[in-house]
Amino acid sequence: MAFAKTESFRKEETELARIARAMAHPARIAILNLLAKKSECICGDIVDELPLSQATVSQHLKALKEAGLIAGEIDGPRVCYCLNADAISRAKTLFDKIFQKMNCC
Repeated sequence: MAFAKTESFRKEETELARIARAMAHPARIAILNLLAKKSECICGDIVDELPLSQATVSQHLKALKEAGLIAGEIDGPRVCYCLNADAISRAKTLFDKIFQKMNCC
């Protein structure tokens, strides 16, 4: 079985796949929705809103932060998270582009 190399794909395809992978869990979508509503949140506030442990929420926050979709700023002993507006806008543009190309609906 042959394995595709990431370098074989266009930059936009690779970028969209990275974003989609980071968003590919309902907890991460819930976190993004929560941050969109509250504009910023500390991890403990997110834990209070979701049926997940603090450690699990932290793992999801890490995945979203690594993808650049959120930013975390240290505020004393806590980390305050917010959406990265530029990255969210870029993700929307990439998703819009791919769905427009499909032209099936």
